Amino acid sequence: METELLYDLSPFVRIYKDGRVERFVGTEIIPPSLDEKTGIQSKDVAISSDSTVSVRLYIPKAAIDSLQKLPVLVYFHGGGFIIETARSPTYHDYLNALVAEANIIAVSVDYRRAPEHPLPVAYDDSWTTLKWVASHSTGNGPEEWLNSHANLKKVFLAGDSAGANIVHNMGIRLGEETLQGIEFPGVMMVHPYFWGNEPLPSETTEPERRSGAENLWHAANLTTTGCDDPLINPTMDPRLSGLAFNRILICIAEKDIFRHRGLYYKEALGDRGWRGFMEVMETPGEDHVFHLINPSCDNAAKMMKKLVSFVNEYK
Repeated sequence: METELLYDLSPFVRIYKDGRVERFVGTEIIPPSLDEKTGIQSKDVAISSDSTVSVRLYIPKAAIDSLQKLPVLVYFHGGGFIIETARSPTYHDYLNALVAEANIIAVSVDYRRAPEHPLPVAYDDSWTTLKWVASHSTGNGPEEWLNSHANLKKVFLAGDSAGANIVHNMGIRLGEETLQGIEFPGVMMVHPYFWGNEPLPSETTEPERRSGAENLWHAANLTTTGCDDPLINPTMDPRLSGLAFNRILICIAEKDIFRHRGLYYKEALGDRGWRGFMEVMETPGEDHVFHLINPSCDNAAKMMKKLVSFVNEYK
């Protein structure tokens, strides 16, 4: 039947067998602008020849008229690969604040979303974006803000939830395929969306909660082998030790269903012989992406301060 549900992921989204998608959150978009509060200028740029992949760029307005080269943050939004966009008020406001605090340029990736564009499309679009950023390394790329003001020896990757999952998977790909003229001194994964078929010790065993995480993955990746797919369970990836990053900040939250996966990720990297440094910041009393839901709370301010200091260590 036309109205038959394939996945009911309420209160976020419903996906029907006829291909129809009802998104209940993350549908609002706002245009780029000069944000008077932070002094950050933004604009949208199509980066693929067919305009299927775009980014929202952020830069301190004061930097546009200066010769200073700023670090670059490539940001991947969350939303289970299915909801939210780089143009949503949540991410627009968050990036304005982060760019202002850290005095950087940000490239917020508007990757195509599942289920209309099932995985691995989001990963491929994200890789296309990294190649696009790298194309500015000689100062002759298509975007003047990056040509004139970006220090591509200091490119950071960051994302929350599914976006943090993308950060990890970009690291796996960078371990196999080098991008010339661009360096990644560190990455930040906030409440990463990792999972697995079997519960970890202390991880929830409640069928309803586990099925939510699992159904979200199956809805986004129609050809997946399950939640031990290395794309969602990095510990099952034989390439894990080749992760291309040397320094990782991973943020977890005490009440987050994915908390234990973040800790297990650190443990697995160490066990596999990865030689980088990982720092874990845990926020007590908070749940998944609390900093986006309540950006003015004290714990969100503490996380912002940590992210900014992580970037500024390399300035």
